[in-house]
Amino acid sequence: MAELACKNCRFINVDTNICRNCGSTDLTKEWYGYVVIVDPEKSEIAKRLEIKIPGKYALRVG
Repeated sequence: MAELACKNCRFINVDTNICRNCGSTDLTKEWYGYVVIVDPEKSEIAKRLEIKIPGKYALRVG
């Protein structure tokens, strides 16, 4: 099970070559740390990271 982070939106995708969040094909294995956003409307972290859709996001993409 390979977890790849999207270089465009930082969404972490599992076993796919296309980002399920933004549709980009620019994915990488080089990412560090992650945050899980459950309710982006109420989350201060989601607002700071400009995340609108719930999911698992990389904190840093290499």
